[in-house]
Amino acid sequence: MVLQRRLFLIGCALVQLLVISSPAHAARHALSAAEANRADARPLIHSSAQHGAAVLRVQILLDRAHFSPGEIDGRYGGTTRGAAAAFNLAKKINARADVNAATWQALNLDTAPVIVPYTLTAADLAGPFAPIPEAMADKAKLPAMGYENAAEGLGEKFHVSPKLLAALNPGIAFDRAGTVIQVPNVARPPLEKIAGMTVRVSRREGAVEAVDGNGVVLARYPATTGSVHDPLPLGNWKINGVAWNPPYNYNPVLFWDAEASDKKATLAPGPNSPVGPVWIDLSKPHYGIHGTPSPSTIGKSSSHGCIRLTNWDAIELAKMVKPGMPAVLEK
Repeated sequence: MVLQRRLFLIGCALVQLLVISSPAHAARHALSAAEANRADARPLIHSSAQHGAAVLRVQILLDRAHFSPGEIDGRYGGTTRGAAAAFNLAKKINARADVNAATWQALNLDTAPVIVPYTLTAADLAGPFAPIPEAMADKAKLPAMGYENAAEGLGEKFHVSPKLLAALNPGIAFDRAGTVIQVPNVARPPLEKIAGMTVRVSRREGAVEAVDGNGVVLARYPATTGSVHDPLPLGNWKINGVAWNPPYNYNPVLFWDAEASDKKATLAPGPNSPVGPVWIDLSKPHYGIHGTPSPSTIGKSSSHGCIRLTNWDAIELAKMVKPGMPAVLEK
């Protein structure tokens, strides 16, 4: 396929330029389904230090409204504040990045519970699971770039940090089919292909938006949009097409930080591929919008020029786009 051949030339794997703090702090604070499901609890949320059941509720409701907070972790961090600010703007709520009474009222129009019971299935636990090595040459030996364990797969299925999933289910091992656990209810209403839609990427906001012909934001996703070494290619481009579950062809020539000993390598498809389960090809050569093996890093690290989303957000966007659709990459 043309898209798969072009993947040989891209330089889009993850580059960590800073240490990402894990949501362990949130995990130390017990959360319950009952607390998160309380629609009557409407505290003002405005600080990055805030965490807990109310923040968890906000994250899930934003996710279901297609204003993604990225990986749900129970903390009011940068990606969640960005989602809240965009939601407020879309709803004409004067709250900037805060969650105030008007924000709660708009979010709570969605009355479905945010935490629901889920019964583990044999498929959830089937694997095969395997550690992902660091070296590209070793990754190329794997038959698939699958999940490392069941908790990682469940985290992706429910858009949640595995640490927070463990906090919601204290003392429960995710190792037996039939076990009932508590999970975020992230079932989003489907979005269809819209005539006149534009994909808009903002470097300043660290976000990708799907915008209709009238400028209405249909969906917004936090994104990692390049680096100092590989800046976002600003300009007006087009969507060429979508490649599902593509192999990843690593070419060290295209990576400024590649080791001198690195050689070309082809990685099998899978959710832990450097491009995740989907590649949205742009008319700018070697650039695309794609998933990631590390959802917790979105908006907190850099990339080799391409535009990275969480796997679940990349999948949703890929289902909305079509060849020829405008893609506007902005400062």
